[in-house]
Amino acid sequence: VQLQASGGGLVQAGGSLRLSCAASVRTFSSYAMGWFRQAPGKEREFVAAISWSGGSTYYADSVKGRFTISRDNNKNTVYLQMSSLKPEDTAVYYCAAGGRNDAIVVVTTAFTVKYWGKGTQVTVSS
Repeated sequence: VQLQASGGGLVQAGGSLRLSCAASVRTFSSYAMGWFRQAPGKEREFVAAISWSGGSTYYADSVKGRFTISRDNNKNTVYLQMSSLKPEDTAVYYCAAGGRNDAIVVVTTAFTVKYWGKGTQVTVSS
């Protein structure tokens, strides 16, 4: 499974960005997907996860109500819509996938993620 994230950039506080992650796998609908982020000098942290069907989602408390994860299984793509951005959201954002048919919990902890994409930088200015 190869993952390619895009959509990062520079935005002012209060603004919005949408990240996309395209997966190169035929059975994308069998994979739970997630987003993580890593700020300079900090550990990689969980942001959001979505089940293979899109029926279940989980969010870190720090982004709940501001970020929305979604997926389009016809396009092999998962999205992260980020709104009301804060300077503390500044980080490199990584797309993540579990193994085929893994439960969503696998993509809520960096230790259990099976596949990582290259990150995309999000910078929020104050």
